[in-house]
Amino acid sequence: MAPQTTSKTPPNVRQALQFLLAHGWLESAAKPKLFHLIAAQTALFDTLLEPLDLRVVVDDVRGLAFLAVVPDYAGDDTDESEQDDWTHPLMKRQRLTLEQSLLLALLRREFLQREQESGTGAVVRITVDSLLPQLETYLGAMGSEMQERKRLLQLLENLRTHGMVSEVDAQDCITIRPMIVHLLNPENLQTLLLRLREVAEKGGAQGSAAQPEGTP
Repeated sequence: MAPQTTSKTPPNVRQALQFLLAHGWLESAAKPKLFHLIAAQTALFDTLLEPLDLRVVVDDVRGLAFLAVVPDYAGDDTDESEQDDWTHPLMKRQRLTLEQSLLLALLRREFLQREQESGTGAVVRITVDSLLPQLETYLGAMGSEMQERKRLLQLLENLRTHGMVSEVDAQDCITIRPMIVHLLNPENLQTLLLRLREVAEKGGAQGSAAQPEGTP
């Protein structure tokens, strides 16, 4: 009896798929061969990911490929009352603090401005010191430059684990990752803006209540 043959996934496709599942995204600058493979065979990768209710999104211009949950996925045995708390078993929702979200919005603005100047797909690097006054404008001063820098570095490290920025290099610079454009869409930015207005209004009300009598 002849041995039964089974089709095998090509090693390079297997490698690219495993990298995507492990990291969630892949950049052409770091993995050019795998990126070009994914970009050329997106339909194949979507087919392989279909049982997981995932698909691959390719940003050719910025050299980025990343995983996304298929739009109509709602999870197994999930009713409407539970959908707000649902997360995909392989794609956990990332909960960011208000400070992290604000810094993310500032970095996204910087990224898009640099792209307008240098062209889409350009590498965007920025110094840590240039971010300090921007963050202070929205979060307020802490009374110590050392404390403010420590706060910023901690926020940057949190965003680095999400793939939004690189590590701080020897020149005290970070590279803003292109994934930031896709993570912060207009809907997310609008939600952040509303949240910041709520915080500002509460702060203003508390400040007014704290004013002594006779203060204009």
